[in-house]
Amino acid sequence: MTERQLVLDLGYRTAFDRDDFLVTTGNCEAVSWIDNPGAWPGHALAIFGPTGCGKSHLVHVFALHSGARILSAEDVRLDAVAAIVDGHAALALEGGEAVSDPRALLHLFNAVKERSGHLLLASRDAPGRWPVALPDLKSRLSSVPAVRISAPDDAMIEAVLVKLFADRQIGVAPDVIAYLVRHMDRTFAAARQIVARADSASLAGKRPVTIPLIKQVLENT
Repeated sequence: MTERQLVLDLGYRTAFDRDDFLVTTGNCEAVSWIDNPGAWPGHALAIFGPTGCGKSHLVHVFALHSGARILSAEDVRLDAVAAIVDGHAALALEGGEAVSDPRALLHLFNAVKERSGHLLLASRDAPGRWPVALPDLKSRLSSVPAVRISAPDDAMIEAVLVKLFADRQIGVAPDVIAYLVRHMDRTFAAARQIVARADSASLAGKRPVTIPLIKQVLENT
């Protein structure tokens, strides 16, 4: 019977500094805007794109360098807006299309503008396409400059895989990365899932991450 290592899910550290972000043709415009909030044409900016494309990373980069508070949709409530903006010149909202009270989001917009602050929105779709019925909020969202983070090309998928393995402190040979790029689904979500499963399989079998292990992971995905 083959001995297998018990895998404990202890998590791993994801690097969120600006220098750890991989700049490619698909995200360079968004990176340029995030790096220079003083150049935003208004008090708000939106970045949008598919799951796993790097929106959260850029939100954390923005927060790190601007002192922004990061919000989720659940945080945005009418009775909480005053406390949210108090003491924060910058805010970042992830998944704002899921805010349950449109009046709260409108109030947040207005409060940030009144304080000459900055509001970064990160979502799958551009804010102008969010399902919003409140006319004033719809107008605000439609006026926000929105920058798309594109679906990954080969170079970006390769770079993302290298980073995801490095985040888990796993050394992987270039031929393994090349094999993955040729055989995996071209999405950021797939890259995250495959790297997580490769990490687990490597630990469980006490094996390095090689092409045979990756083949096994892909077959079971």
